[in-house]
Amino acid sequence: MTIAIEMKHLILCVCVILWLYSYSAMSQTLNEPFVVKIHEQWMSQYQRSYTNDTEKEKRFQIFKENLEYIEKFSNANNNYKLGLNQFSDLTTDEFLASYTGLNISRQTSFSSKVVSLNIYHIPASIDWRLKGAVTKVKNQQGCQSCWAFSAVAAVEGFLKIKTGNLISLSEQQLVDCTSFGCIGGLIHDAYKYMIHGTDSETDYPYKAVGGTCQHDKKPSGHINGYIDVPPYDEEQLLRAVSRQPVAVAIAVNDNFKSYKEGIFKGPCGTFLNHAVTVVGYGTSAAGTRYWLVKNSWGENWGEGGYMRLQRAVDDPQGLCGIARKASYPI
Repeated sequence: MTIAIEMKHLILCVCVILWLYSYSAMSQTLNEPFVVKIHEQWMSQYQRSYTNDTEKEKRFQIFKENLEYIEKFSNANNNYKLGLNQFSDLTTDEFLASYTGLNISRQTSFSSKVVSLNIYHIPASIDWRLKGAVTKVKNQQGCQSCWAFSAVAAVEGFLKIKTGNLISLSEQQLVDCTSFGCIGGLIHDAYKYMIHGTDSETDYPYKAVGGTCQHDKKPSGHINGYIDVPPYDEEQLLRAVSRQPVAVAIAVNDNFKSYKEGIFKGPCGTFLNHAVTVVGYGTSAAGTRYWLVKNSWGENWGEGGYMRLQRAVDDPQGLCGIARKASYPI
């Protein structure tokens, strides 16, 4: 009996200590001098500077609000983690205006072939990175060119699977040589341009701003067309990804912006405003199924530039709308 009572007291003490630690951490974060120190360290890490004191104060307040939200989220025992990154002094609206770029409103009429895949032996998991079909994580920076990065990653993977050669292709060529540039575009239009060939990234490097189209470079890779995955069907998306990387449209928001690690479970909204590439899928040790997503925000975001996003959710469009507009090159 005595031992049982002592164990109860010990457990209670441990719980109290953990609660006090959590409260202390949040209180310290809410303490402005502490936040100032964190902000200065963050500015140094990301080489951020401001034009004047007024701008710095404005960015500091936004940074503080973002940090407070991250701390609150962390203390709520969620299944994935948020963290500071290069977007931490931006409002959600500012972030979406510069670092996404899928522009559904600009969609023009085109003939698109939708194909259902009948594959009966689908591997339980696949990671196209391990098969050498994924180039390094790239960074679109402040150019709304996610549509180009999404399509290019899908084509790079497809060409590697078909030819055995992995070539990093040029997103800048798509930015310069289509009508979209850095103001938002569509995955399909990237594919349509790439049917005529695409330069390598080495020959046509990325500049994160629109420029004059250069036609004097020899194309490093081309495709014959593209296929749309049947919408609102995660099983069909799974079958497509089991064969090659697939470009997808998704909805992103503030939590997505600050994602750090773990299997992302939302919320993320329903408005499709960003494009990424699904380069695999799997199941965690806890049994949670996920998509492996390659993003275009550099390696400091997420899990080295990648996100594990929950799959097989109770919604036909998939989490973040990932199964609504998916396509792959042929």
